Amino acid sequence: MNEIEISSTPLHCEDNTIHPTQVLNAKDTLIDGLTATYLASTFQALSDPTRVRIISALENQELCVCDLAALLDMSQSAVSHQLRSLRDLRLVRSHRQGREIIYTLDDDHIRELYRLALNHIEHRYANETSKNSNHAAL
Repeated sequence: MNEIEISSTPLHCEDNTIHPTQVLNAKDTLIDGLTATYLASTFQALSDPTRVRIISALENQELCVCDLAALLDMSQSAVSHQLRSLRDLRLVRSHRQGREIIYTLDDDHIRELYRLALNHIEHRYANETSKNSNHAAL
């Protein structure tokens, strides 16, 4: 049976005291609403496993829709639909090479964002695996 961990940390302030220095410091780095919307859209685009796999495929090379469809075992239409979403959010860009449209990541920031998220998941997964191994041994 799975055990549920219950945190003893309260989910609200117990004394309802506002700390002006911390609030002002946080306000200095708080992003504006429009930037938050753009950032949320980027993360929303990355919330789809197929789009993440496309970004993974394009991390180190340019590929056409046919190549991506074969790689992902999907129809060209389905891949094109996902690429359109990624292109609209400027996560990928395309250029014509003869009769083909070739896709690549828009810039190194997208590659870095993907790598950071992947490293976070690998780190977290490694920790979860260790915890599960330790629990199984108990």
